[in-house]
Amino acid sequence: MLAINIPGGLEGAFTDLVLDYNGTLAEDGRLIKGVAERLTALSDTLTVHVITADTFGSAATELAGLPVRLKILEPGTQDVAKAGFVHELGAAHTIAVGNGRNDALMLHTAALGLAVIQAEGAAQITLAAADVVVQSINDALDLLLRPKRLTATLRN
Repeated sequence: MLAINIPGGLEGAFTDLVLDYNGTLAEDGRLIKGVAERLTALSDTLTVHVITADTFGSAATELAGLPVRLKILEPGTQDVAKAGFVHELGAAHTIAVGNGRNDALMLHTAALGLAVIQAEGAAQITLAAADVVVQSINDALDLLLRPKRLTATLRN
């Protein structure tokens, strides 16, 4: 469990972290440097889920050996599937991270939504759905590893 308590803002006990893969954890299907170590560290306090359309077909290989639960989505309404996944986990206890248009509803549904802007960019609708926008996945994961950093951004 990860406790985040921001005076006048976000307060909660989080159990699950849901991450998009391509454009969020990976660039061109390859895991971004530094992500594996951070996911491993976060798995001590959160159950880490990766939910993806797996555009490059590399998610299982790239994530092999890491303490994550991988869910590969079928083509179709992936935005609804991602949000539904967060809802099933318990949105009030879930943090979501993504960048693509199909991540917007997931970020909106989760108690805490983080959007990342990297090489692939980020959809405007996803930025609007996020509670916090950061420049990289490593920045997003570092916020969770050091949650007091969220205080300056989210307090009232």
